[in-house]
Amino acid sequence: MKEFRAQLLGAEKEIEGEMNVLSQRRRKHLSTIIIAVGCVGIALLVVSLVLVASGYCFPGRRERKKNDEALQHENGKQQDMRTAESLQFDLGTLETATNKFSEDNKLGEGGFGAVFKGTLINGQEIAVKRLSKSSGQGVQEFKNEVVLVAKLQHRNLVRLLGFCLEGEETLLVYENVANKSLDYFLFEHKKREQLDWLSRTMIIEGIARGILYLHEDSRLRVIHRDLKASNILLDSNMNPKISDFGMARMFGVDDQTEGNTKRIVGTYGYMAPEYAMEGLYSVKSDVFSFGVLLLEIIMGRRNFLGFHRTNCGPTLIGYAWQLWNETKGLELMDPLLKDSCSPNEFLRYIHIGLSCVQEDANNRPTMSSIVHMLNSEAISLSRPEKPAFFTGRYVDHHDQVRAQDCSANGFTISIDVPR
Repeated sequence: MKEFRAQLLGAEKEIEGEMNVLSQRRRKHLSTIIIAVGCVGIALLVVSLVLVASGYCFPGRRERKKNDEALQHENGKQQDMRTAESLQFDLGTLETATNKFSEDNKLGEGGFGAVFKGTLINGQEIAVKRLSKSSGQGVQEFKNEVVLVAKLQHRNLVRLLGFCLEGEETLLVYENVANKSLDYFLFEHKKREQLDWLSRTMIIEGIARGILYLHEDSRLRVIHRDLKASNILLDSNMNPKISDFGMARMFGVDDQTEGNTKRIVGTYGYMAPEYAMEGLYSVKSDVFSFGVLLLEIIMGRRNFLGFHRTNCGPTLIGYAWQLWNETKGLELMDPLLKDSCSPNEFLRYIHIGLSCVQEDANNRPTMSSIVHMLNSEAISLSRPEKPAFFTGRYVDHHDQVRAQDCSANGFTISIDVPR
């Protein structure tokens, strides 16, 4: 019996030992499982946090994000409204400033209405454009567009100070520019004597910089569509300022550079062929108008009407091409420039002008390229092809063709933003 009990006790101890070993193994295995599960849980938690932060896990987060964006948009609209209100002039103030739009204060008149010089109570001189009453644009749209134009700030652009919408009056208020428009000096012999070669090149370069700002450097891409001598104003130092954005198109998309319209507006003689014939406008249509302006400035003559092919008289563009192509380009020089102009520099400017008026818009340079061409003689110029509107018609014996404005009245700056 004692022996049996001793064997039984030994067996119990052996079994207990094995149980202890098994227990230790289970605990170790369980710890491994717990650690693995814990790692997976932490990974899932991290992923969940990332998803929540990104707004993908809970729809409510996306809704809050949309609400925040909508609130920011609404705040932006309210800010624009406050800006519009800050630009609004009282009619009585403008009537007092212009002596009730007296004829003595009238600076000129164009297709959009008459312009009057005025002086505010604080002594600031202004130019008030009294727009035609035939504009069909809504009040809110008008205000929005005024705000956009007022944000265009460049030394070679006329600055818009504000507007007035009161009763039947629709008025635009600009900074007053001391001298009149470029055509006032350019197309009258005695006044043109004030424009030597240095003055003319300064005017050309200033216009180029202003257009470059509109095309590439402003908040929105702007196509002017009515660049001409009468829309270039000159300050007291004869620095040019581009004015009259009544036909401009603004694009809200960085890579959009062209548009199409069935309503052709602008001035014959300055219109690019693709716009005049097909309603296609782009930054290159402004380049064409700039080329016409450049040739007019250095030759001291107006371009003839651009696309009348009767009587077969060459346009100013055609005449310039013909003589330049025959290496007689110096015959194009305004006689008043002979004492102040380098022949080689004159021929280079003719070359640049002809490059701008190519019939194919793709062959015309960009305004950034033109600015570089004007500022550096080291840049080589490619040979231009025969320009658009080579022939036209003569209107009188002095080549003084009055630019015919075919635009409708009204302030019609349009914002083209694809939906």
